[in-house]
Amino acid sequence: MNEERNTDDASEVQDDVVAGVDDASDDVTVEDPMQQLADERDAARDQALRAQAELENYRKRTNRERDEERRYAALPIIRDLLPSLDNLQRAIDAASHTDDLSAMLQGVEMVSAQMLEILARHGATPISSVGEAFDPNKHEAIQQMPSADHPPMTVIDEVERGYTLNDRVVRPSKVIVSVAPPSE
Repeated sequence: MNEERNTDDASEVQDDVVAGVDDASDDVTVEDPMQQLADERDAARDQALRAQAELENYRKRTNRERDEERRYAALPIIRDLLPSLDNLQRAIDAASHTDDLSAMLQGVEMVSAQMLEILARHGATPISSVGEAFDPNKHEAIQQMPSADHPPMTVIDEVERGYTLNDRVVRPSKVIVSVAPPSE
């Protein structure tokens, strides 16, 4: 019986200790409202500073990527043009070793066709001019020539071909335009 009383006493002491710990933890969790507000303010300030720093890093990264993209924007067209340049150099080399002008002409025409195909692949197309009405948006008149065969302000010859890129004029065609013949 003595052992039961000791066990009961020990269990009551343990319950009192646990209750005391619970009471003490309640005292610890209750904070000063001013301190709690200051902690929340500090956390919000820290979060705002981190967001601002993240935004600044994002801006720097996108500016760096944009600059690099601009810097290397011509890379695809240069890669496409290099084989044409190589072929043109081969034609020049072949011309120095042969007297056959027709073969050389054929080689240069092939290089020209290859370059036109590359330009078309990148969205550039030649402006059709000869026989068309003069359009100052697409043509640059470098000379006027009297002609009875063509109505006035008609392109009768193209000196330098013009090109468009996706409907925007890259270079206007330099053309000769007809005018009415002088009356006798």
